Amino acid sequence: MTRDVLVLGGAGVDTTVYVPELPLPYRDSYQVPPVVDRIGNTGAGVALGCHALGLDVAFADLIGDDPQGALVRHALRGLACSYGRAEAGTRRSVLLVGPDGRRTSFFDAKATPGERLPKETYAGVRARHVHVSLTDFCRHLYDDLDGVPISTDLHDWNGADDYHKDFAHRSDLVFLSAVALPDPAAAMRGILAGGRARTVVCTRGADGCLVLTRDSGEVRDFPAQPLPGPVADSNGAGDAFVSGFLYGTLRGRPLEECVRLGAVAGAHACTVPGTHESPITEKLLLRRAATGPRPGQPSSRQALPTNGGSETST
Repeated sequence: MTRDVLVLGGAGVDTTVYVPELPLPYRDSYQVPPVVDRIGNTGAGVALGCHALGLDVAFADLIGDDPQGALVRHALRGLACSYGRAEAGTRRSVLLVGPDGRRTSFFDAKATPGERLPKETYAGVRARHVHVSLTDFCRHLYDDLDGVPISTDLHDWNGADDYHKDFAHRSDLVFLSAVALPDPAAAMRGILAGGRARTVVCTRGADGCLVLTRDSGEVRDFPAQPLPGPVADSNGAGDAFVSGFLYGTLRGRPLEECVRLGAVAGAHACTVPGTHESPITEKLLLRRAATGPRPGQPSSRQALPTNGGSETST
């Protein structure tokens, strides 16, 4: 059996705290709405987003023998999953979310030096596409993935840190956010020059995204898509964008449409609470994409957060 997508690494638990403002002024205590533990982190977001869009998804990761690991298993029970044991426990994030949907994330990677994702968790999976999360224990997997198109998300890379470069230079499709880049176009060109990528996509929140392909050599500017409702929570928007883009890619859609599908999925994620609990469906994605702005048309400037909505995994 051949799956559409194999996602490697990147599940965890988000503890979401809705706060009255960001940055949060110092006080001894705040009264807040209910604090909720939810499935989170980037790999889970891409896997659940692709699954909601009708793609056949397999997922492999390291999680802990702890309550957070049990939450991950339950949230991903509809996917074909295989897990190894994370010695330090399941990755966790505490997310402070303001009224405008923007967030500050405190990420605990639970990293153990030298830890690796066991080969038996993924070696038996045949997939049309592999998405590798930015976790150190996935770095060595590229040697086992020859011949399969690979994507990754560098999240808020600054264009210089060495940690990200293995992922950037060994993937065919690279996503990243502009939030920490002094010169996004230069960083994108550097990714193409340093590795095998054929397409680089740099998301910019309400400013849409930039796309560079090896064939054209031209950095193209694409508009954001209108938010379908008020901003609720920006968490997961970046992973939703990746899911929509991968859906278009695996369905054989042209690049421009893949970008639009990603932008629609990301906009949807900003209007629903939580991180990955309510991903957009295939039917809704296609309906909204059919009526959204095309390149060259005016785009909505609603307050789509610029933080990408994804957890980094460094």
